[in-house]
Amino acid sequence: MTKLCYNPPMARTKRRVIEYRDYNLPADMPIILLSGDNWHISDISSDTLHFHNCLEIGYCHTDSGFIEYADQKQAFKAGDVTIISRNVPHTTYSSKGQSSLWSYLFLIPEDLLFYYVGNSFPHATSFREMLDNICIIIHPEDNPDIPMFVKEIMKEMSEKRSNWQFIVCGLIMSLMMRLLRIYRDERTLTSEKDDYEGVISRRALVISPALSYIRTNYMYDFSINELAEMCHLSQTHFRRTFHEIMQTSPLDFLNTYRIEQACIKLRLTNEPILNISEQVGFQSVSSFNRHFLHMMNLKPSDYRKQYTSEKSTIHKYLGWISAEVPKNTK
Repeated sequence: MTKLCYNPPMARTKRRVIEYRDYNLPADMPIILLSGDNWHISDISSDTLHFHNCLEIGYCHTDSGFIEYADQKQAFKAGDVTIISRNVPHTTYSSKGQSSLWSYLFLIPEDLLFYYVGNSFPHATSFREMLDNICIIIHPEDNPDIPMFVKEIMKEMSEKRSNWQFIVCGLIMSLMMRLLRIYRDERTLTSEKDDYEGVISRRALVISPALSYIRTNYMYDFSINELAEMCHLSQTHFRRTFHEIMQTSPLDFLNTYRIEQACIKLRLTNEPILNISEQVGFQSVSSFNRHFLHMMNLKPSDYRKQYTSEKSTIHKYLGWISAEVPKNTK
């Protein structure tokens, strides 16, 4: 049976580092494909969980292994499809002695399907709820059409033949509607069972509105209390919950995200540093320089020079370019 991943409360486990990975998807076609021989996943579990700013769809080509969420582990095997919502901390590793091969899609379905699933879409509320909550492993023997659609999407994106964009959008629409059917059916079941072992930790999802707001409004000035209200928490409870999940304060996370965006602008534009500091939300260039140096161990000007001369990068903030190598394998 295909299972969603709402997690019941569990005994407190050792805290793990949580890392944010931001994919800057093309504005006109917000979906990317990562595939090829580089995407073999190690059999060593990383001590770091990560989450994304967009929906992750994975297809396992070979072998088996496990995906760990905030407080749950689920097994996968060759032929399975994983669907992981944004803002869901997780990590993937293969079974001992194996090296599973994967292909991944990262996308923002609501932007990709804007003309189909706008506010007039009959199931718009359920659709958006699914995108923020779904975390699922689909087995081909249970739902053979899901892997079929995923493989077709990946094939079209890889070959890029004529009209591939329209075909991909149509396939994504069909895939999302089938997922919505599964999601709603499973949610009906979970409402009847308090101890159901399915969909990801509510505790991890409670701060999702704040994370989404920071991602889209980091350049503006807003209060921590506004973020707390979005999550329907008191300011004190919000700060405590945010720190428990993210291992950092809301303000530090905001400033870190601003620096990450500044790194992109430093690498990809010739904008003056003063302009960049204002564009990412800092009130003064001195504050920007101080936070940048603390996070990157370089001044903004030195970072720009180093990147142009040595092609340094910050993949851990911008998303994977190749499969993650666990830090404890050195």
